[in-house]
Amino acid sequence: MYSNLQECLMDLERNGHLIRIKEEVDPHLEMAAIHLKVYEAGGPALLFENVKGTRFRAASNIFGTMERSRFIFRSTWASTENIIALRSDPMKALKNPFGNMKNGLAAFKALPSKKANGLPVTAQEIQISDLPLIQHWPMDGGAFVTLPQVYSEDPDKPGIMNSNLGMYRIQLNGNDYELNREIGLHYQIHRGIGVHQSKANKLGQPLKVSIFIGGPPAHTLSAVMPLPEGLSEMTFAGLLAGRRFNYSYIDGYCVSNDADFVITGEIYPDATKPEGPFGDHLGYYSLAHPFPVMKVHKVFARHDAIWPFTVVGRPPQEDTVFGELIHELTGDAVKQEIPGVKEVHAVDAAGVHPLLFAIGSERYTPYQKVKQPAEILTIANRILGTGQVSLAKYLFITAEDQIPLDTHREADFIGYILERMDLHRDIHFQTNTTIDTLDYSGTGLNTGSKVIFAAYGDKRRDLCREVPEELQHLRTLFNPRLVMPGVIAVQSMPFTDYAAARQELADICASLEARGTLASVPMIILCDDSTMVSETLSNFLWVTFTRSNPSHDIYGTNSFYENKHWGCDNMIIDARVKPHQAPPLVPDPAVEQKIERLFASGGSLSEIKLK
Repeated sequence: MYSNLQECLMDLERNGHLIRIKEEVDPHLEMAAIHLKVYEAGGPALLFENVKGTRFRAASNIFGTMERSRFIFRSTWASTENIIALRSDPMKALKNPFGNMKNGLAAFKALPSKKANGLPVTAQEIQISDLPLIQHWPMDGGAFVTLPQVYSEDPDKPGIMNSNLGMYRIQLNGNDYELNREIGLHYQIHRGIGVHQSKANKLGQPLKVSIFIGGPPAHTLSAVMPLPEGLSEMTFAGLLAGRRFNYSYIDGYCVSNDADFVITGEIYPDATKPEGPFGDHLGYYSLAHPFPVMKVHKVFARHDAIWPFTVVGRPPQEDTVFGELIHELTGDAVKQEIPGVKEVHAVDAAGVHPLLFAIGSERYTPYQKVKQPAEILTIANRILGTGQVSLAKYLFITAEDQIPLDTHREADFIGYILERMDLHRDIHFQTNTTIDTLDYSGTGLNTGSKVIFAAYGDKRRDLCREVPEELQHLRTLFNPRLVMPGVIAVQSMPFTDYAAARQELADICASLEARGTLASVPMIILCDDSTMVSETLSNFLWVTFTRSNPSHDIYGTNSFYENKHWGCDNMIIDARVKPHQAPPLVPDPAVEQKIERLFASGGSLSEIKLK
């Protein structure tokens, strides 16, 4: 397989998966805008040969389709799946080589390999200002590294086998950063590098960090993989690359020999500066907040280095493919981690973290007179306490009962739950808890609420397939639209504050209650533009679940509290834009017009058919 990024790109080009862009392109907004259009069109990987302001080339959309990603890893995919499948003891392939000969050999050959001098990546020492400083969205705080491999070691147990390799965004310039001397790292304290920094802080010493950019594509994917206990990112990188992760130490810093670029430096205790804003994967900007500052030690680049990047924004984007790759590789991992779980699906259209669909088991039902959620409630709490899925705000969960279910058939799955959910019994809130740091719908940074919608048993209602008369001609609501069976979007006046919203929703609920029962409409979405919300399922999922905080934005007709449990007849989710929420990502029209030259006749991308 590939020993470096350039080998991969040339292989993609030979097989029709890459186009070279020969025109000069500005890293300020233009490169990102080009990438977004090509990704949306299902186009090839891109090699930018003439990046304004730098002598280095850049590449993007490398993982832009599953077809291309499978092609890149075609020689090692199966053997890597086999190793990951040994979750209970992933290193038993080494302990029992005769029983797992093939897996044992693959794992042994994948162990990291320490090398001496003469590293390709140290061919030249450069500065941050020499790099392609790519700014992706108009309000971004500066240029960011979007495909970094951030390496740190456990201060208590140094060495590569106790290291962490993660993908945390890196701000290279802007804000208060001193160019060439400081960069910003955005990560959550519970992540691997955060644990390492906490230990270094207690020891009163800086944490040494190395940032690898480029190298074999397997190294990039390794930085985002949720790996089983006992399988390090460095070993996984060797498995997927089909060759060992080669490393050395320079000035006490670990250096990936095969990377295109390496940035080394230190994070000092309690040293923070504002990082951001940054256009993120929820489709909004994450705003500026204090995050650790890394004091730059040295920056290296290999001869003819290529800078890989991606662009994140409202899903789907290239990181959607990362999610699909992870799902394929890890397979049934969630089933082993949470007993009773059959499937968990983080919904990409809603920004991944805000919304989960899950299928569990209901083995308690033989002991119940009436079918109702029981075991799936236990499973739901396990899900919301596990890894990255613990960041979810909304969890729809059910169990199969004669009818096979698929969480990836999203409209059908929601419909199945809405047909069966008892709105008096099956809505369960968790308040004053943690949510995704990038989600600004809550009550503060990383704080908000969660809700579980559970359903199991016989069908309780038929869902409306057109807007009921009761939702027409309301005094404070207008333009009611059918989103999907059982879900209606309605417009109201813009949101001002929660005090006004509570009164407004009380009036809306009273008006609906006066019109009689609306059994066929279990979910009503209050929004700013019901036409837009109802146009596509993707719009509905994105607007509803990224713009609402369950504890504050779920209301209901005939709502009540009984023994601290809340229920209602019809659920209303206020998904209007709130003043405290981050702004959505909007492309710059002037930039959009400027890049048209590349797609016009004679341009490098003239063969791309834009949507």
